[in-house]
Amino acid sequence: MDGDAILFLLALGPASAVGFYWVVHQHYRNTNQSHAFERETKVEVLALKGEEGDHKVDEVRGTRASRIQGDNEADHRRRVAGL
Repeated sequence: MDGDAILFLLALGPASAVGFYWVVHQHYRNTNQSHAFERETKVEVLALKGEEGDHKVDEVRGTRASRIQGDNEADHRRRVAGL
């Protein structure tokens, strides 16, 4: 083989890798698409109201307790069933 042909083949590998990465990036990121969130998305904000039945239950100050009362860390089946 000629020396120029070998250099061309050696350069073809990294060039094709960069090209493949760019194509995959464009496909999954949709960077060539435009979306104007402020104009095309309707966001409705409602007034924040508390329920009449809401009342303060307890107050915790500081971080001395290492656990939360009533946690379900050890009860795996109950924790997963809640999902």
